[in-house]
Amino acid sequence: MVRAHTGIALRAAAALGAGADAEDVVQQAFVKAYCALGRFRDGSAFRPWLLSIVANETRNTVRTAARQRTLAGREAALVEAEPPIPETADPAVATLHTERRAALLSALDELSEEHRLVVTYRYLLEMDESETAQALGWPRGTVKSRLNRALRKLSRLLPDFEPGEGGDERG
Repeated sequence: MVRAHTGIALRAAAALGAGADAEDVVQQAFVKAYCALGRFRDGSAFRPWLLSIVANETRNTVRTAARQRTLAGREAALVEAEPPIPETADPAVATLHTERRAALLSALDELSEEHRLVVTYRYLLEMDESETAQALGWPRGTVKSRLNRALRKLSRLLPDFEPGEGGDERG
């Protein structure tokens, strides 16, 4: 179970601001999840439940550290947590991917925490609306409305960003 969910847990922690502490956050989240297995409801999806624990641990870690994570630190943690661009990839495409990712992360930093969370879970972690709602503890309608507002703000912050270019456009 740990091996199957470590990658997405690391990406979640990194995307939510854990930076260099992402591995510690994930380890602590797995310990808390293990201790709370008795409260896990049968029939519920494990991944959203685990990621809600990761999100809470990340918030606690960031608050305890009492410092803001820089964009460079978040980008480095995300790069470490995601598969590298294949060496066979066109260098121009790889550079464009890196630049677009940096621009997106910078724009995400401009969003409120609620908007950053919903975009991160829905698109960066590739969760559907139901999983996002469960992980964040919000009604599905709240996920839809906050996601809509967040995407409108992102479109103002990134006017030249085409959602379908190299990414997954979800509706």
